[in-house]
Amino acid sequence: MRVGKKPQDPRKVVRKLMKAGKVKKKCCRSKPRCKKCPVLALKKAKQDLAA
Repeated sequence: MRVGKKPQDPRKVVRKLMKAGKVKKKCCRSKPRCKKCPVLALKKAKQDLAA
């Protein structure tokens, strides 16, 4: 059973969010870092795994 197991790779976390439609596939750079930005999502995933 995989209950409570955290993935070790932040890129896998972001990829999963992309497939779920929560994060865009590319950074648009048109708005100053929108909420669906993959760059910000990756940065946040790295912080979450480090903590």
